[in-house]
This record gives sequence, C-alpha cells and structure tokens, in this order.
Amino acid sequence: MFDAFDADAPPRALLAAVQLPDATDDDVTASLAELYRLAKTLGLEVIDRQVQKRPHFDAATYLGPGKVEQIAALLETDREAHPARTQVVLVDHEISPSQARQLSKAVKADVLDRTAVILEIFHRHARSREARAQVEIVRLAYMAPRLREMNKGKGGRQQGGIGAKGAGESHLELDRRKVRDRIAELREELVKIEQERVTQRSRRQDFRRVALVGYTNAGKSTLMRALTGSDVYVADKLFATLDTTVRALHPPVEPRILVSDTVGFIRNLPHDLVASFKSTLDETLESSLLLHVVDASDPDFEAQMQTTHDVLTEIGAGDTPAQLVLNKCDRVADPARLASLRDTYPDAWMISAKSDTDVARVHAGLVARFQGALEEAWIVLRHDQGAVRALLFDTCQILEEAYDEDGGRYRVSAHREAIDRVREAAGTQPARG
Repeated sequence: MFDAFDADAPPRALLAAVQLPDATDDDVTASLAELYRLAKTLGLEVIDRQVQKRPHFDAATYLGPGKVEQIAALLETDREAHPARTQVVLVDHEISPSQARQLSKAVKADVLDRTAVILEIFHRHARSREARAQVEIVRLAYMAPRLREMNKGKGGRQQGGIGAKGAGESHLELDRRKVRDRIAELREELVKIEQERVTQRSRRQDFRRVALVGYTNAGKSTLMRALTGSDVYVADKLFATLDTTVRALHPPVEPRILVSDTVGFIRNLPHDLVASFKSTLDETLESSLLLHVVDASDPDFEAQMQTTHDVLTEIGAGDTPAQLVLNKCDRVADPARLASLRDTYPDAWMISAKSDTDVARVHAGLVARFQGALEEAWIVLRHDQGAVRALLFDTCQILEEAYDEDGGRYRVSAHREAIDRVREAAGTQPARG
C-alpha cells in the first residue's frame, strides 16, 4: 500500500478517530496510542492526533464536516512546511471504500483505515510461505469490495476474446475475477502447507508442548529465545514475528518439552486475519499448556489480557490450561504497583525475560509442571523391536535398564499416554520390577 520511501524523509501521518457514545476517553486514548505504534512500525512520522465525539460515523467522510475542514487546514499548513513529504491520514476504525475516497479527496491526502495499516504490517513481516499466503488472501479479500472505487474513472470494456464474456468484461469484472482466481489458488497452496504441518505435528505428538500466547510486543519472542537458546527474531515492533516457531526447551529435559511462539494479538484485530492465521494458531490447540505472556509495565495490560482471551476463545483454545506470565516487571518502577500485581495475580510468574535468573525459574516451573504428572513403569522389549526402542528413548526418561538373551527391561518415567503408546507398539504387558 506504501511505495518505498526514503527513511530520512518518511511520510507524515495524522491520526484521526471518532469517539462514539459507548467509548470512554481512556478507550480512545489507548486505541490511538496503539495506532501510533502501528504507524511507527511502518516507519511513518506522526504529526498530530484528532478526535471527534459523534453519535455515529459520518456516512460520507467518517468524520463530520467541521473536523474534516480542520484536518484539511492542518495538512495544508504541514504541506507548506514540508512540500517534499507525502501525507497520509490513518483512521482508527475500518471505514467503507466510499468514505475513504471522499475523505481523501477532502483533505488532499491518502487515507488508510486501521485494517489497512495492520494488513500492511503483516504484509511486510510475513516470511514463511504460509504466512505470505495467509496475508495475501486477507489483503485481496479486503481489496475486492474497494475495486469499484479504484476503477472509477477508468470506464471502458475489455475486448472480447477466448474465455471472455460476450462483447467483453468491464475493468471491474475482470479485476474481481482475477482476485477470486488468486484467492482460490492461494487457498489450494495453504491446504498443501497444512498437510505438511499435520505431518510435522504427528512427529511431535509424544512431546510435552507449550505455546507462548499474548498481546503483540509483550515479549513472547524474547522469552522464546531465552527458554530455547534459539535465534528467534526479536524487535521492539508490533507484529515483529508472524510465523509459528517450534523449538525444544533448553537445557533439554526428558521427555522433551517443545515451546512454540505464535503471532501476537491486538485490539480490533481484523476477523479475517484471525481466521486466516487459524492454521498457525492451531499450535495453541495442540499444546498441553499456554504461557500467557503479558507486558506488566503497560498501563493497559488488563485490556490486552482480555483481548488475548477473546481471540483464544474464538479459535477454540479458551479451555486449554494456561499459566499467566507477567513479563517486563523490571520496568515497573513503583514498588506499590508490583505488590498490587502480586496480590491480584498470586499464581502468576512475575519475570523479566531478559533476566537469566527469571528465565531459569520459568524453565524450572515448566519442568515441574510436566514432571508432576509423570508415572514410572517397567517395559520389556525384544531385541528385534528396534523401532519401538527408539520410540521409548524419544518419549520416556530411562531410569534403569537391563538386558538378557530375550531382550531388554526398562524402568521409565513418562506421561501415561506415552507409556501406553510404547506398550501398544511393543504388544507386551509391563513387567513388575
């Protein structure tokens, strides 16, 4: 949506919002603060914020006529001071294509709504084949109803030809057909990717699995890097990572514990994006435990916790066992506030993901949580059951082993389902130790 621009002369952005009767001043302030961070993530330079209280959105231009005139005057003054800089108005709601066009015409600047801004960030940050396909589907679906506004003034019809309709298709009809065809193509690609993902998950089904979930920029990727010793990308940006990454807990334990980092959430996250990333978020459904990571230093963290809970419920993971992790506690300077957090959330793990000591506590907490459900058992295998022995060593902790001419006897510690799976594969009953 943005052409490449000079980092030394980024587009200048004005943020605009309508405050409806059911929104408090704090709600609007927090939402605009988030829009500001979205703009900064895109590399834009924010020059002003404008809010108008109205009973409803203006049908033509979203904002009322008086506010539109005020914004137009502000941008004109800014344009005179910075004649070489592009200007854009970021609207803190999703608006119709007609509203965007009329507002853009009135203020003589590009207009992007909140959904368009988020889509642009997702588009820039998508790395994997799956994430790129998911983002493109949502971008095309977002663009489809806006094609009429984009095609205004083009007129004319394409000449008829092989595969064409009658005397020819209008530009609008042709563009819509291209969008539908491309979406269908991308969905077929996602089906293939999901089949590959199912295969990967089947290989991991005997491991304990933890998914990091939470609001974007809560510190999930930093904690992921610390817990697994991996090189997961970390940046102080919204939606810095979109792709689910799975790594083993480090230092390693037996049975292995796998940790996955998932895409962050945000208030008013477009529903189509949630649906599109459902296959990625399915890591949460496959997990034994969710680590709900929260930025405790953010004044709006409770609303962010609710947003995360709402999205998890939407994708069917609302009942998955979860452990609250209050991160960035080192940034909470007020001792009274820290004490209040401890009193309000007594079961939470209060940490800084940048503290080796705190990360070690999280590591120990995960191990204790899973090993608390371990059982001990004896399993007997014949010498010719090499594949079952490999499964045994992959999924169980070996406490004792002995061999004779018939095979091996193993005293193991593991979760009941892992023990049952090995026994089923071996076709034997456990020996008594």
